[in-house]
Amino acid sequence: MIFGATSMQVSFANIESLLMPGEVIEDHAEFEAECTSCHVRFAKSTQTGLCLDCHEEISADLEALEGFHGLTEEIADTECKVCHSDHLGREADVVGLDKETFDHTVTDFELKGSHQKTQCDACHEADLQYRDAPSECIDCHEEDDNHKGRLGEVCGDCHVESAWRDAKFDHDETDFPLVGNHEETSCNGCHANERYEDTPTECYACHRLDDVHRGSRGQECDNCHSPRDWDAVLFDHSRDTDFPLEGQHNDVSCDSCHEDGVFEKEMDTACFACHKSDDDHQGRNGEECDKCHAPQAWSEVAFDHDNDTDFPLKYRHAEVECEACHRGMVFEQEMETSCFACHQNDDAHNGEEGEDCGRCHDESGWTTEVVFDHDLTRFPLNGLHATVPCEECHLTTTFKNAPLECVECHEDDDTHEKTLGPECERCHNPNDWALWSFDHDTETDFELEGAHEDLACAACHREPIEDEIVLSMTCASCHQQDDVHSRRFGRNCQRCHSAESFKEIRVGQ
Repeated sequence: MIFGATSMQVSFANIESLLMPGEVIEDHAEFEAECTSCHVRFAKSTQTGLCLDCHEEISADLEALEGFHGLTEEIADTECKVCHSDHLGREADVVGLDKETFDHTVTDFELKGSHQKTQCDACHEADLQYRDAPSECIDCHEEDDNHKGRLGEVCGDCHVESAWRDAKFDHDETDFPLVGNHEETSCNGCHANERYEDTPTECYACHRLDDVHRGSRGQECDNCHSPRDWDAVLFDHSRDTDFPLEGQHNDVSCDSCHEDGVFEKEMDTACFACHKSDDDHQGRNGEECDKCHAPQAWSEVAFDHDNDTDFPLKYRHAEVECEACHRGMVFEQEMETSCFACHQNDDAHNGEEGEDCGRCHDESGWTTEVVFDHDLTRFPLNGLHATVPCEECHLTTTFKNAPLECVECHEDDDTHEKTLGPECERCHNPNDWALWSFDHDTETDFELEGAHEDLACAACHREPIEDEIVLSMTCASCHQQDDVHSRRFGRNCQRCHSAESFKEIRVGQ
């Protein structure tokens, strides 16, 4: 049974080989015994996929749309076996290439010019596949290279397919376009011995012998000269630099400023760099000469303190010498423009009035037209205070030490001798010391009734008070000597007596 089963399995395994229509081509011979290398049983549509698994280069062309198979549109939807049948014998040609009718435009190398007349064998060697033919010019034309490799291997930069001798080269597409007289110069004039790589492009490299300045103007010839005419100087100092030549600078020779070669280093364009020896101020006014002077003439001073600074000079300030305020370098540091910065030593108030001198004083004079609004202080001048001379209260120029409390000035006017406390303003006002008003009923907690109404203030306010008035409001505190009961009825007098009269007794209380 086992032998019989094995024979049946062998029969099924070889049945496809028995049905093979013929021998495969020589290149496929090694796969002939294994039909499954190229075929899938009962699935003819999968055969193309198996072909591409082996022919990876063709598969890559189809994917990238390159080469003959990738550039021919109908191939993508055509099975391989339509064009490349097999089982036609070892010597069969399954490629089917017709050299006479093949369209080279569907390849990566379209035939142009002389290439159209070239025999296939000139590029496609017999032992190589057609796809392996070289595509770079130098691969075929190395022996035709008269430059011996000195111009590199990219022949197409100059030569075209129409004829090897038909050279084309546009110098304008290089980093050195040919302009002016350069257009008429022979190639060997710059490219000696056909040296094209690393050819210098600086003017001085070729025109050193033409330099009449002998190097004193540097080596950047194109700053002044043009390829169109070497003798025509195109340099304009006002247009081509950041330092226009104005006034007397127009008449100065180049060497007066450019001592070490014109273009070798950046020039310092500050006035002081050239005119330090002309500075009559000996550096006191700084190095920014153009703040006052102009190129038209050094002696013409054009500086307006009113327009050119944030501190216009008015009245007395206009008569002051520069050095009175500018004691150091004038322009090197920003000046403090507040009055106090200069007049601190003139401050008769010893700083008590602050540093804003302009609140009272102006530039016309330190002691003239003093303007001050006392109403903006903590002590507005009301009533008779407005007519009092400043010296009455301000005994010194340190104004802030003037007293603010009434009693500090009017202690001698206090007929109460402090028995009503220090707050004079509770009764008196600035209009007149004698015009006083005080309502004991509303302004205190002790309403004056009955006999209390006619009492003099001193009847209750007997002792000097330094601060707030604090008096006892009990009857006994004032009427203890009037207590005929000798305290037997306590201190609550108002239970029986009234404010009308101490002798009146209220019955039934």
